[in-house]
Amino acid sequence: MVLALLFASTAALATTTAVAETHPFSVHDMLAMDRISDPQVSPDGTLVAFTVRVTDLAANRGRTDIYLASVDGGWTRRLTTHEASDSSPRWARDGKSVYFLSTRSGSSQVWRIPVDGGEAEQVTRLPLDVDALKVSPSGSHLVLGMSVFPGASPEDTKARLEAKEKSKATGMLFDRLMVRHWDTWLDGRRNHLFAFDLAKGSATDLMPAMDADCPTRPFGGSEDFDISPDGRTVVFSAKDVGREEAWSTNYDLFAVPMDAASPPRKLTSHNPAWDAAPLFSPDGKTLAYLAMRRAAYEADRFDIVLRDWASGTEKRMTVRANESPSGDRSAGELAWSEDGKELYCTADHLGQKAIFAVDVATGRSRILVEDGTCLAPQPAAGGRILYGMHSLLGPTELYTLSTDCRQGCRVTRLNDAKVAAARWGRPEQFTFKGAGGDTVYGYIVYPVDFVPTKKYPVAFLIHGGPQGSFGNDFHYRWNPQAYAGAGYAAVMIDFHGSTGYGQAFTDSINQDWGGKPLEDLLLGLEFVLRRYPFLDSTRVGALGASYGGYMINWIAGKAPDRFKALVCHDGNLDERMAYFDTEELWFPEWERGGTPWEVPQNYAKHNPIELVKNWRTPMLVIHGVNDYRVVYTQGLSTFTALQRRGIPSKLLIFPDENHWVLKPANSIQWHETVLGWLDQWLK
Repeated sequence: MVLALLFASTAALATTTAVAETHPFSVHDMLAMDRISDPQVSPDGTLVAFTVRVTDLAANRGRTDIYLASVDGGWTRRLTTHEASDSSPRWARDGKSVYFLSTRSGSSQVWRIPVDGGEAEQVTRLPLDVDALKVSPSGSHLVLGMSVFPGASPEDTKARLEAKEKSKATGMLFDRLMVRHWDTWLDGRRNHLFAFDLAKGSATDLMPAMDADCPTRPFGGSEDFDISPDGRTVVFSAKDVGREEAWSTNYDLFAVPMDAASPPRKLTSHNPAWDAAPLFSPDGKTLAYLAMRRAAYEADRFDIVLRDWASGTEKRMTVRANESPSGDRSAGELAWSEDGKELYCTADHLGQKAIFAVDVATGRSRILVEDGTCLAPQPAAGGRILYGMHSLLGPTELYTLSTDCRQGCRVTRLNDAKVAAARWGRPEQFTFKGAGGDTVYGYIVYPVDFVPTKKYPVAFLIHGGPQGSFGNDFHYRWNPQAYAGAGYAAVMIDFHGSTGYGQAFTDSINQDWGGKPLEDLLLGLEFVLRRYPFLDSTRVGALGASYGGYMINWIAGKAPDRFKALVCHDGNLDERMAYFDTEELWFPEWERGGTPWEVPQNYAKHNPIELVKNWRTPMLVIHGVNDYRVVYTQGLSTFTALQRRGIPSKLLIFPDENHWVLKPANSIQWHETVLGWLDQWLK
């Protein structure tokens, strides 16, 4: 239904601008889209504040502002206009103003702006950058994040950093892992939560002695903590495991008084696995949170746990799309209904990211929104639910839906004109029998300006993870529309191991990375070549990043004659050495069943380096030097093997990118290089 709304609005806009020239979708359209994120409904439910990111090609970066919209879709307006980045809008208790983070003072600090007009006022003047903002329900405090040395104040932390900058010695000394994470060398600082007293202007560290992070690194935010409705208690998620940090996923929940009168108290000692996303019910009597069961497995299913705040007794609920064995889903973002009788959550579901409602009393689940990739569901005025949604046909906009799944409405239309200006490929989902006879899902995106009688080359996109999905979403790095706009049919397979098809399907590739996934990919490719006669079976190129890059290297040895060209982005060549290079050891230890010295045979199994002797397919290799997840030497090794074997190959290295390509100019170069490589071999 929501996709129908998107189609209808886009079609209507296209009709009104039919005389205007349109063009095939490209990376330039992708970068031009306004990126909506972090919607926050006002206390009375009638307004929504959200962040909008626009791409500044001249500055080669993105900048963000705060926008407001009426929940009924009547209007949208920009609230902040400063040239600095403004983000993380959070409503004041009275709903008359919005707190937000801004760099306009030279560092990231909290500001406040009236919603009815007026200048923003600076609220905090702290010595360090502020992150991850929430407002206490009592209105007396803010809870925010700063990166400090454990046991040191923000002032002492700043002094230590300034002293280090003045030193001529640059060496870094470590006595335990981790030494670096994602794209950053670690220096001993930790993300800590602080209670900021608005009346006194003072900040109190809520985790002063903890050698742990909240928000979690590198992608955590305000979802990692919550404040009780009475404003007295903060509950947060953190991994406080000492030297086991690099090989543990044991995040626990902790409770601490807002005044820090006592140290944080651990709430989840009973669970050795991941506990996350605490959220108090409106009446404060129940704490909901997400919990895995299996220690050291980052792709385990997140269930919802309800904890009675007074007694500590807990009830665990699994989100289910249906009652079949494969109907279980891993819960994502949580929100309470206004009356506290339901929880709304997102979850991957059959190539979509759906919104579910879970009955607190019975644990029964129902799907509210099934199509597209949904985010941030939350209650709004009139008994409606506000949420964001994007799809293969457009970027995120905001919508509302009644709780009985009727009368879906658009709230924002920031990108309608940009969507209408481009010509898009038509997406279509399909299923086939994959490894073991299981049903496997996939998507095809037709070439732009499709002509049924023509034959088209195929861009075969392989997702990362491997516990991930290439579904119905608008991707800012691996967008199939960029290939459709260049004259390719884009094909994506959610092979065994993908998320959204039941935990057993996800678990099925543990210690089998090169088995069932490869079988699914090859079976899926043959299926689409039979089903869609316009696909040219002699002109197929395969592309992948991260696990997808590993799979490209594995394909090069296992199926050297199936593809005309390959693109490997940030992919492992040698699984043994990759273990010793990466920063999160729990991942290979779970996936391989132990360490390389405990189970060396598991690291030799399905290891691409063992089959380099079979390679003969032309390959483009891409890597970021700041990638500490899959270290760039793996890309150099892949290129060395290709060159030494005399295989046509190119190497694209980004000295300023991590596991992803984020800078706009680099994204353009990436797409031009990749499409040029495909054109060379497939056209």
